[in-house]
Amino acid sequence: MAAASFLRALCGFGCPVAEAILYAAILLWLVLRAYPVPDLSIKQLLDAIPSHCFKRSALKSSSTSCLTLPFQRLAFVDLGAIYKPPSLLTASSTPRRSLLPTLLSSTTLLRGALWTVYGFWAGLFGTGIWVIGIPINNTVGWILHSALGVPYHSWRITHAKHHASTGHMTQDQVWMGLRPIDLKREDRLGARASAEVQKELYEALGDSPIGATIGVAMYLLVGWPAYIIRNASGQQRYPEGTNHFDPKAAMFSPNHWTDVILSDIGVVFWIAGLIAACLHYGAGTVFVVYFVPYLWVNHWLVLITFLQHTDPLLPHYRAAQFTFPRGALSTLDPLLAGRPRLLHGCYWCPCHVRYLRDSRPAPRLQQDPHYNAWEAADALKKVVHAAGVRTQGAPGGWAEMYRVFRECKFVEDDGDVVFYKNAYGLAKMRPVFHGGDANASDSGIELAEKQL
Repeated sequence: MAAASFLRALCGFGCPVAEAILYAAILLWLVLRAYPVPDLSIKQLLDAIPSHCFKRSALKSSSTSCLTLPFQRLAFVDLGAIYKPPSLLTASSTPRRSLLPTLLSSTTLLRGALWTVYGFWAGLFGTGIWVIGIPINNTVGWILHSALGVPYHSWRITHAKHHASTGHMTQDQVWMGLRPIDLKREDRLGARASAEVQKELYEALGDSPIGATIGVAMYLLVGWPAYIIRNASGQQRYPEGTNHFDPKAAMFSPNHWTDVILSDIGVVFWIAGLIAACLHYGAGTVFVVYFVPYLWVNHWLVLITFLQHTDPLLPHYRAAQFTFPRGALSTLDPLLAGRPRLLHGCYWCPCHVRYLRDSRPAPRLQQDPHYNAWEAADALKKVVHAAGVRTQGAPGGWAEMYRVFRECKFVEDDGDVVFYKNAYGLAKMRPVFHGGDANASDSGIELAEKQL
């Protein structure tokens, strides 16, 4: 066989031991890059969670809230302590009240450094406000999210659809920056691509470090506003001009009209509040006190969710192969400060599986309370890991987002289970179905030698 001759030539002298080692290495390489498409049912996932995790306790909920109060107070004291020095330094360095005119340049640098620390720290608080505003109730959610410029109900509706159809090529709502490309002359599974096609793809898609850096920066700075205003990285089948402010937009139903209008009113109040603050305190003060932390909130939301749902190791499904469990399991847990989903406060698995109650009309299942999320996650992961599905992502950060941004360029315009390919048309993963991979006609690594 040609493959055997190639291996012997590669080994040099046709040594059986060397050939065996090489064969084993190739098989290991293929196995490590195989994604076992899970056949877990909804019942299996829910049965994995201990029944007491679904039980609500007013006493436990109150006690956990009381336990966090000292930490919240300490955090707010820290925030105030961080805010006070740069604000006093700003006041003391004005021309009329300058205390150290000869040190103005160094004072400016110090003031900038202190405001930078404040902006970062306040941004963490804003991200926390975003998170705690989701599960409480719609009134609190509307108030807290409107204070961050979020059309609360509009986003709540599309976010529920996202959790019901995570990873679905035509039903998911966000992180759908998938550019389907048809490579009729090449291996659709991404194991190989001719030099001609690689050059053609590279010239069309681009993969320069500078371009990737700019792309990541734009995602982190304006990715969230671009999504709600013009559906950037949203569902591609929606018409141009789709946004979260139009009650007649494609993702909304007629019964959502009131919710969308209420969301718009909240954003109008937010804009009016910012204008009033600028007129009263000055645009510069509003910029450093509010807008810089606001950008950090956008940064954290995009960074966390991008790394959860975008990776060359994660599958996307078309309708023929999509199920709710498969979609819920097609996420990774980015490590932040050494813990998965640190800012979200819970693991990925409960987050997506718990949304089952919003994706099935009956029976409506009770959501496990937040204080049981860690235990529920650990129980779920035992079942998921036994099925061979990976859950842990790499340490989250700018470097990881840069890597993923460069490796996830497009998916095939064909196939029911597809993986991202890079700018050269090569994929890192292939799907494996229970009972073999004969039906794996999608963009993973191809085992067969035939050209597709």
